[in-house]
Amino acid sequence: MSDTGPREGTHVDQQASEGVSKKERRRARIPAWLEFPLLIIGAFLVAFVVKTFLVQAFYIPSGSMEDTLQVGDRVLVNKVVYHLRDIERGDIVVFDGTGSFITGEVVEPERSPVEVVGRLLGEVVGLAPPRDTDFIKRVIGVGGDRVVCCDADGRITVNGVPLDEEAYLYRNNPPSKQPFDVLVPEGTLWVMGDHRSASADSRSHMGDPGGGFVPVDRVIGRAFAVVWPVGNAQLLEIPQTFDQPALDGSGSAP
Repeated sequence: MSDTGPREGTHVDQQASEGVSKKERRRARIPAWLEFPLLIIGAFLVAFVVKTFLVQAFYIPSGSMEDTLQVGDRVLVNKVVYHLRDIERGDIVVFDGTGSFITGEVVEPERSPVEVVGRLLGEVVGLAPPRDTDFIKRVIGVGGDRVVCCDADGRITVNGVPLDEEAYLYRNNPPSKQPFDVLVPEGTLWVMGDHRSASADSRSHMGDPGGGFVPVDRVIGRAFAVVWPVGNAQLLEIPQTFDQPALDGSGSAP
């Protein structure tokens, strides 16, 4: 007896063919002239998400971190690392100085929608100058540390342990011409620029309400690499002097 009913394989093939046709029709609805702008917008959105939550490029506007960082360098900042580990001495951090390095109300300049978009684009790729409230410095002391300048040999000490800063300190700069003796409160940092004579760091804000200490929750992330210009490209590692086990001894009140 012959089989005169519809064959199952033919029915499946028809469904598959119809599905392909529907996909082709959907693709055809997007004009060719619109594909490139949509691609650009998609790429920007991906970059924006990465910049907001993972890694951000920052432009170095001043010489306060020379010779480690040069004016015009672009550095990459890891915004995730401090969710995985504590901030360590020797880290180079970008932070919001509101309430510590900047006191009083911060007034943002008015910008047109075009300027706002341009600013966001510039921040994504590290071309825009940093916001007036953002700073980049090296962490010298963390909560509980006693940081002193200076010992008999002119060196900064942390918990009584002298730091050998020659590897990163700007040439012919002393560790500090300004004496200080501070106990870093828990949840804050004592930060300094590598170009000490050109850096308005924690020392310059000791008389401010925050005492020159930067709250940990104001840290944006850790600068871990210079990526531009190519001739300055490098990884930003913690200097060996901060590996001294004795540094973990608790400080005492000044």
